[in-house]
Amino acid sequence: MKAHLLAFICHLLVLGAVALSVPRISPPPGSVIVRAGTTDTGEYASVQAAAQALPNDNSTRSIFVYPGTYTGQVNITRPGATYVCAPILRYSDEMSSDGMQIYGYTTDASSYHNNVVNIVASGTLTSAGSDDLSGSMRVQSSGVRLYNINVKNTYGPGVQAIALSAYGSRFGAYGCGFYGYQDTLYSNQGTQVYLKSYIEGAVDFIFGRLGQAYFEGNTIAVSGYGCITASGRQANNSAIYVFDRNEVVLASDAQSGISGRIFLGRPWADYARVIFKNTYITAPMNNTMWSIWNPGDERTDNVLFAEYNSTGPGIPSNVQRPNFATMLTASQAAQYDITSVVGSGWEQWVDMAYLLDADVTGFD
Repeated sequence: MKAHLLAFICHLLVLGAVALSVPRISPPPGSVIVRAGTTDTGEYASVQAAAQALPNDNSTRSIFVYPGTYTGQVNITRPGATYVCAPILRYSDEMSSDGMQIYGYTTDASSYHNNVVNIVASGTLTSAGSDDLSGSMRVQSSGVRLYNINVKNTYGPGVQAIALSAYGSRFGAYGCGFYGYQDTLYSNQGTQVYLKSYIEGAVDFIFGRLGQAYFEGNTIAVSGYGCITASGRQANNSAIYVFDRNEVVLASDAQSGISGRIFLGRPWADYARVIFKNTYITAPMNNTMWSIWNPGDERTDNVLFAEYNSTGPGIPSNVQRPNFATMLTASQAAQYDITSVVGSGWEQWVDMAYLLDADVTGFD
C-alpha cells in the first residue's frame, strides 16, 4: 500500500498537480464571439454558426466561446485551423499560425478541470449513417487547435457514438474533455496531440485507422467494461498511438461489475500499433492487460502492443500478458517520443505549454 501511495504522489508531481492558475476569460483581439442565447450584433449563439461565418480560406482565425452548453453538432471544414483558446505562453507566439483557433472561457487554462464550455450532441452510427458522421464535433481541417472545450456525445451504451472525429493534421487538443461511451475519440487521420485533457469511454473509445497521435498528461477514464484503444492500422505505415505519462482511472459514474474487464487495447486491424509508457493505473484491469479482437478473429499477427513502466494498484498482482504483447526496455521506450509520432518540426505547431516537461517561464 505504501509503495502504491508513493508511486501515486510521484505521478501527481510528474503531471504537474501543483500548477499555476492561468485564466482565459476574455477573447483575444479579433476573435469571433460565441455566447449562449446572445442576440447582440456580431456575436453568435452557437459554435457552428461562428465557424460557418468565417471565410472559407486558410487565413488565421479564432473563436472565443463564453460559458454554456451548446447543443448540436459542430463541423470544422474550412481549409485553415480553428483554435479554442489562445496559447497561454508567450513563446507560443512563435508557433505556426496557419489554420484556425477556438478558445473556451476558463478560470484556469492549464488543464480541463475548470472547463465551462460544453458542446453536446447524441448522434450514432445508426442515425447518422457512419461512425464519422455521428461526431459531436468533426474536424476535417488541418491546423486546428482546441482549448478548454468539453465535447460530449450523450447517447450512451448500445452503438457507436463519437464525441470527436479528427481527420486533420497538426491538430491539437489542450485541456479539453471528450466524453462518450463507445468510440468516443476517433483519431482517424493526420498528426495529432492530446495534452492535459480528459478522455472518457468504455468500448474502443480511442480508435482510428491512419492517425499519428501522441497523448501526454491526460486522464483516461473508463466508464464500462471494454478496451481503451482500438487501433485500425491496416498495413506497415506511419499510423501509431503513443501514450506517455497518462493516468487510467475509473470514471466517477462507472458501471459496477467491471473489475477485471478492462483492457489497454484490442486490434481493430492486424497491424495495430499502440504504446503505453509511464502509465499510472488505478482502474482495475484484466490480468492480460491486452485483448484479441474476438475469438476466432484475433487479428494479432502483426500488432505492436507495448508497455514500459506501467504502475499502480489497477494492475493485477497475477498479471500475465499475452504473447502478442511487448514489454519495452528503457532505451526502446525512449524511441517512442513526440517526434517519432508526429514528425520533426512539431515545435512549430504544438503548444508546448501543455507538455509535462515544459519550462514555464512566463504567462501573458
